[in-house]
Amino acid sequence: MKDVIIIGGGVIGCGIARELARYQANVLLLERGNDVSVGTSKANSGIVHGGYDAKPGTLKAKYNVMGNAMFDELSRELDFPFRRNGSIVLCFDESQIGGLDELLNRGITNGVKGMYIVKGSDEIKKLEPYVSDKAVAALVVPSGGIVSPYEMTVAYAENAAVNGVEFRFLSEVTSVINDGNGFTVTCADGYSERAKVVINAAGVYADVINNMVCGEKLRITARKGDYVLMDKTCGYLADHTMFQLPTKMGKGVLVTPTTHGNILVGPTATDVEDKDDVNTTAAELNDAFAKASLTVPTLARRNIITQFSGLRAHLDGDDFVVGESSVNGFYNVAGIESPGLSCAPAIAVDIAQSVAGKLALKQKLHFESKRKGIPQFSKLSNTEREKLIDQNPLYGKIVCRCEVVTEGEIVDSIRRPVGAKDLDGVKRRTRAGMGRCQAGFCTPRIMEIIARELGCDMADVTKRGGESQVVKGRTK
Repeated sequence: MKDVIIIGGGVIGCGIARELARYQANVLLLERGNDVSVGTSKANSGIVHGGYDAKPGTLKAKYNVMGNAMFDELSRELDFPFRRNGSIVLCFDESQIGGLDELLNRGITNGVKGMYIVKGSDEIKKLEPYVSDKAVAALVVPSGGIVSPYEMTVAYAENAAVNGVEFRFLSEVTSVINDGNGFTVTCADGYSERAKVVINAAGVYADVINNMVCGEKLRITARKGDYVLMDKTCGYLADHTMFQLPTKMGKGVLVTPTTHGNILVGPTATDVEDKDDVNTTAAELNDAFAKASLTVPTLARRNIITQFSGLRAHLDGDDFVVGESSVNGFYNVAGIESPGLSCAPAIAVDIAQSVAGKLALKQKLHFESKRKGIPQFSKLSNTEREKLIDQNPLYGKIVCRCEVVTEGEIVDSIRRPVGAKDLDGVKRRTRAGMGRCQAGFCTPRIMEIIARELGCDMADVTKRGGESQVVKGRTK
């Protein structure tokens, strides 16, 4: 019997796994995909919110402020990209400046520090030179930040694995049965395991898992958001994350830099019945771009390099459900939509400490708290590059020209704990294929490397697991 089974390999599940790895416990994480960070955690805004938006007294407000404060140290420990670039909420109508005052007061109530309001186009342009002349006031939140959400999730997972957590993929949970002495968790492939505690971190499917066990039913709606990603050549257009003050016409969209120098625009918000529906639509993408152009009028469509969508787990009731349920030993972490990424570190610590107390777990004498990421050849000096190539000649072979990613990095991404298994897995860990050409040149070579490292045929290499094969067979 396991001490703990975690259902879901997103940033929340992997964060909890890492925090539980501090204790002497037998922990298993089950993920229905073939990798971590294949759901909401891979396709979101990557924003570390300041904490001014959530309603005071909610779990969203509590965990947002707590989690925000943890990112600096956590990113240093686990070596994932994070920058405290600050955020701005723009107002385009003088009659609505009072809305900024409301956000300011709400943030103060929530414990957010350092916020202030600037008025007048000239003052705003001192902060963001390319912002629209129509902006009349802005709420400035210095504590806001940006993070690479999928790299953060991978970092959590690798550190958890190094410290003894077991990961099992392609394990969609179909049954959770409570017999009073623990839980039996069964997967679609027939795998079954018992555990003293089950933690439900299943994202948009958290209601499905909860409703297998608990009398108090949950209902989660998948809320789809379309995004537009711009080339690094227009990265100068935004330094802060820029939001639009919500009005009666809608919430607007954000314009933000990414940790890698791109500009990200979005998201839209459309409720969908299919919890796996991540199809983009021309109407939503056009809507996102048009709204973003209100913030930065010089955004140009010719700089768009890709478009995608992600799903948020919108729970009826509009707040998170976090903690032990009415069923002894069954924990929910459900409805984790925005600002869920910002809250993740605090939620992970809170749940792990609660479970440790419940099971009377002892802390490990030797917990490895630090994780070193894959060397990024593109960011090294020539001296550092030469030294790295001397150690491993594969770092001297450029595979992805747009992002300057080497064969050494790709091989490392596959061989590491909880390593990549497909093209998207390599991309999330190394950025190979994320550049201007969007893998137009490097895909065949990356496929060859994956096939070689995993000992499979190139026809078995997929883009994102399942039936996403890139080639179907050989002609010669």
